[in-house]
Amino acid sequence: QVQLVESGGGLVQAGGSLSLSCEASGRTLSTYAMGWFRQAPGKEREFVGGITRSGGSTRYADSVKGRFTISRDNAKNTAYLQLRSLKPEDTAVYYCAVTWRVVVTTAADDYDYWGQGTQVTVSS
Repeated sequence: QVQLVESGGGLVQAGGSLSLSCEASGRTLSTYAMGWFRQAPGKEREFVGGITRSGGSTRYADSVKGRFTISRDNAKNTAYLQLRSLKPEDTAVYYCAVTWRVVVTTAADDYDYWGQGTQVTVSS
């Protein structure tokens, strides 16, 4: 079993940037593909992006493509989500999650372990 802890959320003005981290413990992060999701109040959890086990391939939701960047450092057992050009509609709780699957999928049900989430609030 793996435990995931997100950090780095906060309050930022529109157009600003944030960097989120997801640190894993219990198992080696390189065992898993990783996804980032977000959930805004009253809305369903949605896929933001993901990265394969080696970090060689990434996938993003259209809503964040070109603004968000996912990376990972398996030696540090940590993954990252860089958020740039933030918009008020990016306000949500952001979660990292991992899956045994080889490919990055967009369905939350495909992920096996989740972090507790970190709040990102973008003011207009």
